[in-house]
Amino acid sequence: MPANSPRPSATGSSRLFARGSWRETQRITAALRTETVGGALLLVAALAALVWANTPWRESYAALRDLHVGPSALHLDLSVGHWAADGLLAIFFFVAGIELKHEFTRGDLSDIRKATVPVAAACAGVILPALLFLGVGMLRGGGGDVLRGWAIPTATDIAFALAVLAVIGTHLPSALRSFLLTLAVVDDLIAITIIAVAYTESLQALALLAALVPLAAFALATRRGWTSPWLLIPLALLTWGLVHASGIHATVAGVLLGLVTPVDVGHRLEHVVRPVSAGVAVPLFAFFAAGVTVVGGGFGEAVSDPAAQGVVAGLVVGKFVGILGATWLLARFTKAELDSDLAWADIAGLSLLAGIGFTVSLLVGELAYGAGSARDDHVKLAVLLGSLVAAVLASVVLRSRNRHYARIAAREAEDLDLDGVPDVYEAHGSITPDGVGDGRQDGRREDGTLSS
Repeated sequence: MPANSPRPSATGSSRLFARGSWRETQRITAALRTETVGGALLLVAALAALVWANTPWRESYAALRDLHVGPSALHLDLSVGHWAADGLLAIFFFVAGIELKHEFTRGDLSDIRKATVPVAAACAGVILPALLFLGVGMLRGGGGDVLRGWAIPTATDIAFALAVLAVIGTHLPSALRSFLLTLAVVDDLIAITIIAVAYTESLQALALLAALVPLAAFALATRRGWTSPWLLIPLALLTWGLVHASGIHATVAGVLLGLVTPVDVGHRLEHVVRPVSAGVAVPLFAFFAAGVTVVGGGFGEAVSDPAAQGVVAGLVVGKFVGILGATWLLARFTKAELDSDLAWADIAGLSLLAGIGFTVSLLVGELAYGAGSARDDHVKLAVLLGSLVAAVLASVVLRSRNRHYARIAAREAEDLDLDGVPDVYEAHGSITPDGVGDGRQDGRREDGTLSS
């Protein structure tokens, strides 16, 4: 159970969800603020689409979504909905690629001891929902067409999840927020791999090889510090176009561009691009993807569809059992221990929160069943319903935990010094003389001796 006051991690074992450095905490907090706004815009866009699609003017919504624009000579005569899914979401995945690069080079995933838990939890949080979906589909007599959607409930929507956590978790330990962000990064990497491998029907190898040329030029330019938009945007568009032509989903180009960007440059580009992603790209995708008509019997047809039932089961049950179970198994059978600041109820709430799937889940549904098909509409409704149930259950658990930590914070208000850095970060050696966190929790120097 959580202690009333923070204690340093034991040096002989690695703590699960241990407190990070002050610099990392500041970075996580800044990301939370951005994602809260993005999550709110995402919710508004989805609700607007859902309302429009169930009014007497719903045909105008479908007409707008299916309107084709773009140069046909370049095989880019796509519908507006297709442009949102393939084009705008590439911006979202570019930001995800930058985040992946940071986590694997300088973040928690760069330390194998810290990476083990979120990686294992993310993998279990993908595998179990997929198995549940397949199990429900087969038990309900679904054929191969139903089973194509096995990957729909495997993705966690980081914007929605962080937005919910920021609203209900004002006093929850930063370790939980950091874990959710790290887990979602690994989750995104798995989802991108699934999209590229499982949902690529035909591969044009020549176009894919050609995409490596502008991708390499983009990598060289950012490594040299050439960040002019007049240079980077044409290279990014060319990479995107060639990946699209190769048959691989074009959003993969976004994550590749993010991964080849050096971390320092990536931070500057992310500062510019993230508002576009959170404020424009993802909400517009949500607007054109979430418009499901449920009036006139559509809801009844959706809930009776085995694919929709599998999606809800995967998001609500699969994510919870997979993430919580993997974390418990690590704590039970390895040297890892739950951090003394946390309780298993916190991890349970976070595992429920990871069942909020939206952006990538909707995208995979379109890839599996075809945009605008009846089954695609059914799984869209299931994604919305499953995400809502997961959010409500997580809110019940985490609000209770938040009240617990709020009482602790009220008793420890004196921990904040005049320098603006909480004493807990200074007491355990995570602040160096220049004020930068070194990530060590127990006050030891790099040679293993205790600092004074």
